Amino acid sequence: MSPPARRVVLATRIFAPESAAATFRLVALVRALVDSGAEVEVLTTTPPPGSTADDTRDAPGTRVRRWPVLRDATGYVRGYLPYASFDVPLKLRLWGMRRADVVVVEPPPTTGAMVRAVLATQRVLLRRRTPYVYYAADVWSDASASTGAPGPVVAVLRALERFAVRGAREVVAVSEGVAERVRDLGGTRVHVVPNGIDTDTFTPEGPVAEEAPRATAYLVYAGTASEWQGAEVFAEAMRRVVEHEPEARLVFLGQGSAWSALRRVADDLPAGAVELRPLVPPTEAAAWLRGAAGALVSVRPGLGYDFAYPTKVIAALACGTPVVYAGPGPAAADLTTQGLGHAVPYDVGAVADAMVAVLRAPRVPQDVRRRVAWVQEHRSVRATGRAAAQVVLGAATGPG
Repeated sequence: MSPPARRVVLATRIFAPESAAATFRLVALVRALVDSGAEVEVLTTTPPPGSTADDTRDAPGTRVRRWPVLRDATGYVRGYLPYASFDVPLKLRLWGMRRADVVVVEPPPTTGAMVRAVLATQRVLLRRRTPYVYYAADVWSDASASTGAPGPVVAVLRALERFAVRGAREVVAVSEGVAERVRDLGGTRVHVVPNGIDTDTFTPEGPVAEEAPRATAYLVYAGTASEWQGAEVFAEAMRRVVEHEPEARLVFLGQGSAWSALRRVADDLPAGAVELRPLVPPTEAAAWLRGAAGALVSVRPGLGYDFAYPTKVIAALACGTPVVYAGPGPAAADLTTQGLGHAVPYDVGAVADAMVAVLRAPRVPQDVRRRVAWVQEHRSVRATGRAAAQVVLGAATGPG
């Protein structure tokens, strides 16, 4: 007689259809868990305005339960009140769920702390021992400190983050840098599983976006543009780029706190030089990327994300498109050593030079194949999803 299926509950404020790095890794995780025979339930949010969830397509075999939340002006669940609008109902949702073998929780740390508190209470009152896995994409308290948050706020956030990681049976970290900081916070069983990308969606074969420029080369920034990404450096660099390539175009696809600053720069440039478009589903993002002369990715140095490896890099390379990367981090080393694009300092002049270089470079089929092969070997979402699923299933206590 085969053992009963493990039951996994995932608590996350971000899930499909939102186009974000968290979505890619979490969808990959739940698919790998389902493939392994686990029963998976996702406690998440209703989709942002303008998007529609298709859980049968995005997370087949998974029960997805959604709850309305507060979102900021860009449609993102970001800020203390939006976080609370997810965390407070989550307490009741966790009490109302069927018994699970393991819970997986995605940041912010407030959500991790809520999960630990509820499970600890259930252990006392119901004699129910349910472990949880904390999926650490970054270290929020470090980021808050680097962006100038008040000291008491940083102290509270660090305490919550420490509480969340110390209570986790296992922690999944997306990079060695994140893993090191998690250990500093008290995490003891930390596994590094890098972000991956869906190489069936992000591929050089397929259509190019219908709205993409046809008569001239264009660059694309696809994804969230917040404080730590510093995407403004690319808009500012366009002032210099158009002096050398007057017909060049830069398209931003996304959302984030930098959107208003990007719009101000766009308004100062020749009409059409910089275009701001809303966030699009992964299939549309891939269509924009595969037609672009280059993809733009940045990490503003000194804000606590110097060890980040943005999924934007992998998505572009999977489409065969070279990357212009501005800032620090492990992605810069891969781009340089593997010849996958340009890694430059976070500096307008250096960024502009790299943007002009990719706009002028021909698209060589051999280079396209090499970029795609590197992603398939090192950053396929199937492989990273399976690795994360192994950690989660290893943490499960099983029934009884």
